[in-house]
Amino acid sequence: MTDTLDVPESAVWEDWADERGWGDGLPTVAPTEERVEAMLAGLPDDAGDGLAALPPTGVTPTLRSVAANAVMAGCRPGLLPLLLAALEAVTTPAYNLHGSLATTHPCAPMVLVSGSARTGFHAGGNCFGPGNRNNATLGRALSLVLLHVGGAQPGTLDRSTQGSPAKYTFCFAESDESPWSGLAVQRGFGPDDPVVSVMAAEPPHNVNDHGSTTGLEILTTIAGTMAESGSNNVYVRGPHLLVLGPEHAATLHRDGWDVGSIREHLWTHARIPVERISPGNREQFVEWGVKPEGDSYTVSTGPEQLHVTVAGGAGKHSAWIPSFGATELVSVRVRR
Repeated sequence: MTDTLDVPESAVWEDWADERGWGDGLPTVAPTEERVEAMLAGLPDDAGDGLAALPPTGVTPTLRSVAANAVMAGCRPGLLPLLLAALEAVTTPAYNLHGSLATTHPCAPMVLVSGSARTGFHAGGNCFGPGNRNNATLGRALSLVLLHVGGAQPGTLDRSTQGSPAKYTFCFAESDESPWSGLAVQRGFGPDDPVVSVMAAEPPHNVNDHGSTTGLEILTTIAGTMAESGSNNVYVRGPHLLVLGPEHAATLHRDGWDVGSIREHLWTHARIPVERISPGNREQFVEWGVKPEGDSYTVSTGPEQLHVTVAGGAGKHSAWIPSFGATELVSVRVRR
């Protein structure tokens, strides 16, 4: 995809783009010169410093090519610095971009927005779903850059067995009403720092608990959800994310739980009994250096691999988001 496009403004654009293999299957916005210039306006001088080569093409995106993809995704101009931060994060070696793109696992680049970067993003009810333009378009823009510049075409490099809807877009903000420090603060940033965090992740796994009346009971339900025998976290042992709904978070906070104690408790209790792992999988796990602890398997390698945040609206639901495993959650400060 070129940096400057002489493209039609009308509905002809869709057919024109399809002929060139551009897009994710949903309608896109034509990246005209005027729109690309508007997207680039006001960027700081160091805006492109974090751009790096994308696998498998090895091509380093230019600011203009990133802006063109942001336009195609429907982003407002002010989102470009966040997209650049997300690109910097996914090209960090710890993220393992090539592995996460080429795997048969259904992971997608999850984008979590924190601090002052949350302005205009949605962290309330239906935060993983439709209804907010910034949430929808930032995640989509990241996927489009990986598709068009990195070459992550489904069926070629992207070998996901079934994929997931998260591959279109997976972006949300953490709540500013958490009873604890937010994820970015937990990771060393200031409370108002504009931060974007990324992880190669599965879609959210719902945790439904309407009956529990104490924090301990809620954690019992969450631990049961996390003790999933088919998760990569059992044997690839990477990071995962717990997104507590505000009502569950309030009950936990009322009962004296903090992020550290939640992580320790779930590390201890989210265990998978050996009999729930097939003999063939047990043999494969040994090849990966993973053995049970007593009569059960742990999820991941320790409490520090479970990240905790708060998002969502009314209702007694939370979400557990497993990862690809061979990745890390990477956080980057937005340049503005």
